[in-house]
Amino acid sequence: MENKDKIKVVAAIACLAVISVFITTQYRRKRRAFKTSSKKLCYIETEQKPQSIFKRVLADNSYTPFKHFKRNEANNEHSLNSHPYEEEITALLENPKVEFEFITGDFDLEINGSAVWVETESQLEELVKVLSKERVFAVDTEQNSLRSFLGFIALVQISTQKEDYLVDTIALHDAMGILRPVFADPDICKVFHGADNDVLWLQRDFHIYVVNLFDTSKACEVLSKPYKSLAYLLETYCSVTTNKMLQREDWRLRPLSVEMVQYARVDSHYLLYIADRLASELKIIDSACTGDKFQFILEANRRSNMVCLQLFAKEIEPFPGDSSASSILSRHFNVQGSISSKCHEPKELVRRVCLWRDLMARLHDESLRYVLSDQAIVALAHEAPKTPTEIYDIIHHADLNLDGLTIGSSLPSPSPVVCSHLEDFDYLLQEKTRNLDDDFVRILQNHLGQNASCPLSVYNYALLSVSSLKTANVIFLKKDGGKTMKQVGRKASRDLFVQKFSCKAPVYHNCRIHASDGRLLCYCDRRKLEWYIRRDLAKLIDNDPPAIMLLFEPKGRPEDEGNDFYIQSKKNICVGCGERNHYLRYRIIPSCYRIHFPEHLKSHRSHDIVLLCVDCHEVAHSAAEKYKRQIAAEFGIPLFVRKVADSRQTQAITGTSGFVENLEEAGVSPLQLRIAAMALLRHGPRMPSERREELKQVVMKYFGGREISEEDLERALLVGMSPHERRRLEKKRGLSFKHSLGSVLSNEAHGNNYKDNGASALVETSEVNISDDICSHEKGECSKQGGENLLKEIDTSASNMPMCSDLSVNRGSSTGGGEDDARRMFEGENDMETGSDHESRSSNGNGDCCPPRLTEIASPNHNSKLSVLGHGPHGKQVVDHILKEHGEDGIRQFCQRWRQVFVDAINPRFLPVGWDIKHRI
Repeated sequence: MENKDKIKVVAAIACLAVISVFITTQYRRKRRAFKTSSKKLCYIETEQKPQSIFKRVLADNSYTPFKHFKRNEANNEHSLNSHPYEEEITALLENPKVEFEFITGDFDLEINGSAVWVETESQLEELVKVLSKERVFAVDTEQNSLRSFLGFIALVQISTQKEDYLVDTIALHDAMGILRPVFADPDICKVFHGADNDVLWLQRDFHIYVVNLFDTSKACEVLSKPYKSLAYLLETYCSVTTNKMLQREDWRLRPLSVEMVQYARVDSHYLLYIADRLASELKIIDSACTGDKFQFILEANRRSNMVCLQLFAKEIEPFPGDSSASSILSRHFNVQGSISSKCHEPKELVRRVCLWRDLMARLHDESLRYVLSDQAIVALAHEAPKTPTEIYDIIHHADLNLDGLTIGSSLPSPSPVVCSHLEDFDYLLQEKTRNLDDDFVRILQNHLGQNASCPLSVYNYALLSVSSLKTANVIFLKKDGGKTMKQVGRKASRDLFVQKFSCKAPVYHNCRIHASDGRLLCYCDRRKLEWYIRRDLAKLIDNDPPAIMLLFEPKGRPEDEGNDFYIQSKKNICVGCGERNHYLRYRIIPSCYRIHFPEHLKSHRSHDIVLLCVDCHEVAHSAAEKYKRQIAAEFGIPLFVRKVADSRQTQAITGTSGFVENLEEAGVSPLQLRIAAMALLRHGPRMPSERREELKQVVMKYFGGREISEEDLERALLVGMSPHERRRLEKKRGLSFKHSLGSVLSNEAHGNNYKDNGASALVETSEVNISDDICSHEKGECSKQGGENLLKEIDTSASNMPMCSDLSVNRGSSTGGGEDDARRMFEGENDMETGSDHESRSSNGNGDCCPPRLTEIASPNHNSKLSVLGHGPHGKQVVDHILKEHGEDGIRQFCQRWRQVFVDAINPRFLPVGWDIKHRI
């Protein structure tokens, strides 16, 4: 009995133990499940993206530069900066191959049968064998850009005269290099339409480089077609209409719909026929213009193959999200009626959220627009929501208010990226300002790498190396010290220069102006279009991109002048290296010369104004300064005014036996004079006595050694200073020129017609004498004691020499050329004129000009608008001499010399189509 009781007790204990173990296990399992569920999975874990099957990508989403195909393995640096097939393309430019026909026999305009779908390597190799036997084939591509950071080609269409091929580049992404040899074969012509993007995309995704290209859009440009879209050509030559909305479909989808297949096939099927028709028209024009050296078919071929020289490059920002943040701030925070610019916190939030968006787009391989719209960022920065519900609502309402976005309705709002990583906004939207570098590291650590929320992929793996090197770089900088810190300092200085001086908005808007008969006249900016429309001088005929048709007959047409350059669209990139992130305007012909050209020779300034990045700008500027010195030596006209002297004190010296020697003692550098006068005016009483006396001697030397007063200091400070410089000085330094009101000669009020009654003097061949006499703005009278700021040349017969014409430069009154040019109605100029009207139009060249010699200087009447510290006097005398000796042909040759200097210095590969060293102005 006792045994039975013991057995029952043991059994009960065992049952209790089993039950307790079971309960504990279940509890731990539920707790583990709770912990797992509390950590949100990234949406990418459940959504299979087509590009996730790619085993290798040439352009990942890291911040490292793109590496181009290396034909020569031994030269790694060359492959980064040079086109691997530049030699073959250059040979085609010099000796174009256009003797063949694009089609042979009859071409059936009806599309029969079905296209060949290529999705395996064996099929791709068979296609290569077919194409290698052709002399010409047509190509088009379809890209997906919404669901990818850099975008990728989702389909390639290739057509011969007999067959159409659709290449599935998603299935064959890692094998597309098989096509490289046939695309690079210079004996096979590839026909594209609008190949600018296609050429870059093929390089980016597959290292495929196009050699020997015929672009039907370039042929349209040469023929001055009213439109150059493929839809226009299909309707004109083939009576085929296409639905361009299909271009925005998701080309990643497999299988493609019937409509998408048909659309893709049409894009390449008719290209050979269209190219043949356009080539025939070009040849007809060439045969009709037998005496003309310009051959239209060769020009179309040249423009097409220039496209092949383009090289793909990643847009590398100074800091992640910086470009987007700057754009948003300029559009939404600095415009009247938008968010107040006085509030600094929203601006910091914008930069922080743009950083997060940039990194998340790179990590998940999504476009910036898909992750978070600009309008949503502005709303978040303005409202600074606290709860997830508020964040959801603000983003959703901001996206609903997007105007004119056709794809907006198909996008989830908020995006899966935001929904998966909503916890990031807890610290992104905090009011406390933090270092963006810390945010960068934190975001990467939270979302990439070990125990992070986002999976690694071929697109984001390289980002790990960037973050891991940040700490190492800081340590290296501290150890290396001097040299590296100087390099960092130069880089910081360069970045600041880029931020401050680079163009803040696109320079080229590529808006079109058409004549009343539909012919394209020029490209321009939006302001010019708006000017015409506001005055009922034109009507709007297209919105994207904007285009207008004039309601009057313009003064001139591009074809009347032979300037095809002005009817070409232009890209907002550096013409030297192709940099897209920043650029500055660069004047190939320096303004110190061009402002003095006759007015009719300045009617097309935009040809000689190009866009350069900071690095190319520095190289070009250095070459230009070097060539200026050569010009100065060639013409015997010094670049700078080296010494100035008060005209009244030089009267006592002129005519004496020690003339030159005494004047050398009296003259003083204008820069030294200005610095000394400024220092004495601001800090004179607080200076050490020795330094004060040293600076006083500099000013006294200008006044002939006599004692000086505060009034003399103010007059000395204004010597040779332009009105713009004076206004800037008064604003910046806070000086009030109580003794010098009106001391700058007012040419506007008095017409620059004053004559010098006293003798002014130059100390050397490059030294000038400037009187400090006052022209009163109140009375309108000028003192006649010692002359009125006139410059005369030193010679015993100086009083008998004819005076040179006035220098007139207005450097401070222009606000941009778009509207000013529009007021001149139509003269064939394009939107590059914006910012170029700093060149004055008041130089009329009246008056005789003194021929310069090495032992003397042709000294014009000094215009007080022109600073003596610049190259203005030198430029005026050079231009006057050329006009007198060689006429306008000499000016044209002078311009060609400057263009050659620019080309030799930069070796530009991205110049606008039609730009030419021998362009006639």
